[in-house]
Amino acid sequence: MLNKQYSTTINLPRGTLDLTYQTNSATTKNGAEPSNNYQLEDLLGFAQRINPKRAFLFVSKVLGRHIPVSPSTMRHSFTDLANLVPSDLPEPILVIGMAETAVGLSAGVHQALQTRYPNALLLNSTRHAQHDDNNDSSSDCLLTTFSEDHSHASQHLIYQSAEQATQAQLLASKTLIMVDDEASTGNTCVNVVTALRNAGLDQLEQVHLTTLVDWSLNQSQNAADTDDTVSDQIAKRLPNIHFQRHHLLSGAWTWTDAPNPVPITMPSVDTTEAGSQALGNTGNWGRFPTLDSTDGFDHYLLKFQTAFNVFNKQEQFEKEQLPQRILVLGSNEFVWLPFLLAEWLEQHTHVDNSKNTVNFSALTRSPIALGGAIATMLSFNDNYGLGMTNFAYNVDPNEWDLIVLCVETPTDSVDAMWKGLDNVLVVGTDSGHD
Repeated sequence: MLNKQYSTTINLPRGTLDLTYQTNSATTKNGAEPSNNYQLEDLLGFAQRINPKRAFLFVSKVLGRHIPVSPSTMRHSFTDLANLVPSDLPEPILVIGMAETAVGLSAGVHQALQTRYPNALLLNSTRHAQHDDNNDSSSDCLLTTFSEDHSHASQHLIYQSAEQATQAQLLASKTLIMVDDEASTGNTCVNVVTALRNAGLDQLEQVHLTTLVDWSLNQSQNAADTDDTVSDQIAKRLPNIHFQRHHLLSGAWTWTDAPNPVPITMPSVDTTEAGSQALGNTGNWGRFPTLDSTDGFDHYLLKFQTAFNVFNKQEQFEKEQLPQRILVLGSNEFVWLPFLLAEWLEQHTHVDNSKNTVNFSALTRSPIALGGAIATMLSFNDNYGLGMTNFAYNVDPNEWDLIVLCVETPTDSVDAMWKGLDNVLVVGTDSGHD
């Protein structure tokens, strides 16, 4: 069931975005009630991409990527989205998330789904070339690649498992739950499914496109067309697959270029090379197939506590010493363990003081122009040693008592900008006890 149809127009410097959309009703596929009936303004802001391929960006307010948000808000959206996925799906089930924006979302949806599907695997795409413990080169453990055509960084890598049983389960997957922050054309979904089937996942029976917001309604169809009708447009491109979509809000967009828009040049961020900074061992949270995305969190929490003791000049960690306003920043694809840390901080600081604020956001390689949903922008060198510019949006360091910057590289790999701020605690792979 869908609720009332809405329409709105978003004016951006390089053109106009016309939207038609509808919100979900309160009915979920597994009988659970959502914690929120999401409206457009609850989920999204809008901004201008620095990208000649697409001039606009849907900026999520619940994802913790470009707008700082409370971990509890993020958790609610993870769970509400997972609750839309039907029960009694054919197993094995593979949950796959899209780098870099949706790797935390996919882990959150996967974790919520495991209450019903405890054996579901999680696997994220990545743009960082990997080495696993049993291979000398990343090409040996690469499962497949695919392209996200409109993206600022179009190439994605997907890795297989070095564990025989996990790899066998992966290849035997019957249901694919593809998780992304938004779908705008459906092309990425088709590209992913095609790449996986060609790589050996030839048992796939069902594909569930699971997004916070789904804009992939066919642009030539009337907005009042049903989801079932629109679903067929993607399903036609996925032969012998039962296709469904699940989302908190859905609709269609039309973009009209402004007259004589100013030409733009996009920074060079489209690489899947390994940087000069080594990736530390942070556990397997989805770059390789995993059943347990929380692997490594207990160790990571201890790493933070030890680093905070040094930072705060104290011998033993006491949560009472935590300041009131804390921002936890993940970095690029390394967001899931930092999110779990932010969630732990939110739970443990709110117990004693309701005025405490813990928010989560992340560094990103995505180039976005100031304006609209992007109020501030910090730019700096990436911590991976790739020689590219990274960004932090809507982050004013003066607004926070403590910024916990979480990286999967050594502490010294972060840009001098972060090192020069006295309220920034960098938790790198050499922090605390390894």
